[in-house]
Amino acid sequence: IFQPAEENEGGGRVMIEDGLFDKFPVEAVYGLHNIPGIPAGEMSVRTGPVMAAFDIFEIVLTGRGAHAATPHLGIDPVVAAATLVTQLQTVASRTIDPMQSCVVTVTQIHGGSTWNVIPEEVTLRGTARWFRDHVGDTIEATIKRIADGVAAASGCTVAMRYERRYPPTVNEETETGVCAGVARDVIGADKVSARAPMMGAEDFAFMLQKKPGCYAWLGNGPSDNGRLLHNPRY
Repeated sequence: IFQPAEENEGGGRVMIEDGLFDKFPVEAVYGLHNIPGIPAGEMSVRTGPVMAAFDIFEIVLTGRGAHAATPHLGIDPVVAAATLVTQLQTVASRTIDPMQSCVVTVTQIHGGSTWNVIPEEVTLRGTARWFRDHVGDTIEATIKRIADGVAAASGCTVAMRYERRYPPTVNEETETGVCAGVARDVIGADKVSARAPMMGAEDFAFMLQKKPGCYAWLGNGPSDNGRLLHNPRY
């Protein structure tokens, strides 16, 4: 299919909206991705969820700026942001059933521009990953509840943006069986396994929502010494 914008912007979704499967009808769709951590020449093929949903969030805490020497004259969004980052760790550990996999990760903190001024605003950004719809709904609602509570406790105001970027990538049983059978014929049954799902995300998921199919992993060697996906040593 050769879609564009696989990372973050959902090229697969846009192609479907543009009529991909209307212009080019198919019975099933298959995806193959190379992956470190599986020996070169081996494959991983499994039925059910193989990759997680991909959500993003942005939380803006607004306080009142002040000189760093007189913090009592301001409302410090930096302290509120620090508290919020810590509290967000409880979403996965204390809100979601331990048997349901999920991840909530803060990846950005932006605020302030000098050493001696408490800024008026701090922005947090991050991502959430999950496999089940009800888990995703709970994560979104819980992040908002915690953000509202931390803001109220600190005297800040808060604005939150939450986007559901990619759904989970879920393989169908029949098509997975076809894929695994082909893999065994090509590389040998002893080189085909069913590895555990990953918390990464993939916009091939949009295609699997429209057509049955399978997304498989092709091993390309070890992942030690930092040789992971999206790493300079890969």
